[in-house]
Amino acid sequence: MTTEERVDRVFLVRHGETEWSRSGRHTSVTDLPLTPEGERVAAGLKERLAGESFDLVLTSPRQRARRTAELAGFPDAQVDDDLVEWNYGDYEGITTAEIRETAPGWTIWDSPVPNGETAEQVAARLDRVNARLAAVPGDALVFGHSHALRSLTARWLELPVREGRHFVLNTATISTLGWERDAPAILHWNS
Repeated sequence: MTTEERVDRVFLVRHGETEWSRSGRHTSVTDLPLTPEGERVAAGLKERLAGESFDLVLTSPRQRARRTAELAGFPDAQVDDDLVEWNYGDYEGITTAEIRETAPGWTIWDSPVPNGETAEQVAARLDRVNARLAAVPGDALVFGHSHALRSLTARWLELPVREGRHFVLNTATISTLGWERDAPAILHWNS
């Protein structure tokens, strides 16, 4: 007896450029708009996603993700609060280099985030997103943020959140998750 292999995919789109993403400042709860360049590049996603059909389209509630979804041709994307960026707590608005002045070697992946989220908290909410995505019979599209989408990918691959460190994700890029012989896989990344 043969069984059909899964062929559904999850498309991940990181939001377009903001002033803080351009300068490397950690942005979670600060609700920044896209820059004019961010809007231009996000609008180019529409052509790249044309021809795809999605059974579910989700977006973070932050305006940078919602605006990217709108410019990409998905103004009715469903807001999912679990797709917000990793909460950087006291590190909101500052760069990794600035953080390392007082916390040498700090990374989001394995260091404390004072008054922010832990990796376990991030994993719990992104596991809820992945469960929602796995229940969709066809393709899904998700608009979100760098560390959150990298963490979602690690969890998709059944890895700890900290393994998201291996998945560099630029603004306004498309990545695709799916299956290889029924095992979760990355099909395309950061394109």
